[in-house]
Amino acid sequence: MPGSLDKLRTTLRMIKFEHTLFALPFAFLGAMLAAEGLPPWDKILWITVAMVGARSAAMTFNRLIDRDIDAENPRTASRELPSGKLGVGFAWAFFGVSVALFLLAAYLLNWLTFALSPIVLVSILGYSYAKRFTALAHLMLGWALAISPTAAWIAVRGTLDSGMPILLSLVVLMWTAGFDVLYACQDFEFDRKAGLRSIPARYGIKNSLWIARLFHFQAFAALVLLFLVTGLGWPALVGVAAVGMLLIYQHTLLKPNDLSRMNAAFFTTNAFVSVILLLTFGAAVFLH
Repeated sequence: MPGSLDKLRTTLRMIKFEHTLFALPFAFLGAMLAAEGLPPWDKILWITVAMVGARSAAMTFNRLIDRDIDAENPRTASRELPSGKLGVGFAWAFFGVSVALFLLAAYLLNWLTFALSPIVLVSILGYSYAKRFTALAHLMLGWALAISPTAAWIAVRGTLDSGMPILLSLVVLMWTAGFDVLYACQDFEFDRKAGLRSIPARYGIKNSLWIARLFHFQAFAALVLLFLVTGLGWPALVGVAAVGMLLIYQHTLLKPNDLSRMNAAFFTTNAFVSVILLLTFGAAVFLH
């Protein structure tokens, strides 16, 4: 039993399970907007299972595809696969179970979510190859996470009959692309040497920080538009303001010659954005 628990903990570290917090609240918010309140409990359950399965599959696949690159990068050489803490065969098995879990949840939600599930899989798995071909990989990661609120809307309603979830997905897309550009600044030199494509590798750190700010400004603009379209009340406005201030704060933490506060900018700050929007817009939905 202790050995099994250690393996479970190692697996959860490999997929950075705690980062599910970034995307899951957006899916819940999409579901709440669709239901105009609290969705049925079975919808909440299977949306959660689908999100966990999809993200676990995507992260495991990324670690498998990148394990040789990770082994050469000093920052990532200690990850679970290149360091040998987990076996490749076990990771592929875990990937298969995660995909099966996602497909089962999609099937149990409704026919449209199941019909669209292959598009989701192609999107979330294809990102792992993107940085080998294009500096737009950050936007492809944004697209992979942005699927969640619109997918949750479809899971609740069985159709896409409003622009609201698309606006929320646009917020997620640009927000994710922005923080991924920031995170990629850490690997600026390695990516150039390894021939990997990223915005920092192509444009340098100083320009990349400005590009990330532009992406986050676009995310904030989409969030303001979402607030106006939904017609929700003051709690949602508080959420818009809080996220705006949080994004500004995030960019004050990083300088072209000083990325030492990356963990605070990336992990701590980002964890609050989705939760703030879920709480404030969710409260506004109930009050509305």
